[in-house]
Amino acid sequence: MSGTGGISTLADHKRRRIDELTARTADAGGVSLVREAGRRLLRDPAAIVGAVIILLFLVVAIFAPLVAPHDPVQQFPELTRDLTVDSIPGTTAGHPLGSDPLGRDFASRMIHGARQTLFVGVLATLIGLLLGVLLGAVAGALGGAVDVLIMRITDVMLALPSLLLAITLVALASESSQWTVIIAVAVVNVPVFARLLRGSMLAQRESDHVLAARALGVKRRDIVLRHMLPNSLTAVIVQATLTFAVAILDAAALSFLGLGDPDINRAEWGLMLGVDGVRYFEVRPELAYFPALAVILVALGFTLLGESMREALDPKNRR
Repeated sequence: MSGTGGISTLADHKRRRIDELTARTADAGGVSLVREAGRRLLRDPAAIVGAVIILLFLVVAIFAPLVAPHDPVQQFPELTRDLTVDSIPGTTAGHPLGSDPLGRDFASRMIHGARQTLFVGVLATLIGLLLGVLLGAVAGALGGAVDVLIMRITDVMLALPSLLLAITLVALASESSQWTVIIAVAVVNVPVFARLLRGSMLAQRESDHVLAARALGVKRRDIVLRHMLPNSLTAVIVQATLTFAVAILDAAALSFLGLGDPDINRAEWGLMLGVDGVRYFEVRPELAYFPALAVILVALGFTLLGESMREALDPKNRR
């Protein structure tokens, strides 16, 4: 009897312990991976700095016509009056950053350049993301010969330096334009997204919920679209944040090399750095300093936030 009573007491103790833990969990509420990652980001100085830089960049880019003091293509008599090949006016009243080589307000062109840089970076990243997700999903879902073929193509693309591949793609175009830069930068990023998503989907293929769906007779298409793909996109979305920084740098590099948009009236940081900054560096180095600093800061912001998101969403870092 005493043995039976001891077992009963132990069972009651375990039951009370489970009830206490259940009550605590119910009071505190379950903490999802995304919510916990958000808490980590709010405590991460690097993530906060990156988010502030990105927010300022987005505000300036979206509201450029309202923020800029002047039209970016307007030439001003007070600037062109003293403008020569060997002398470009600096800071004057109404023009805090002075003039560009054509007598246009340089501050206004810098502000509108943020909008143009955002346009190129977003489109290049989105196109690369969509194509990469499509190829990665097909490779991860079908496997076999299709997977081998897609992965070998991505391996060849990844073997080439991204900037060299982008230069090659732009050079193949009959005429350089803004869209050739966007497409070239997008194609360069396709294999990164494709391989990342394919690896995530392969990991999901043997997970418990996918095996359970197969055992229940769920169609493979539904398993891929409802179970494997949604649970594999987190890493791809984080990578898109990092890729945006790379896209901005690659687009600026192509414009700097003279392979970008030939329209000199278009305000774009890479174009401003390559066309005006280098040509007149000895006369007025600020024409190169400001666009270069802007590109570096924006790329740094997206890199800081992207790396912080990657660490925050890593299940190994959960406490």
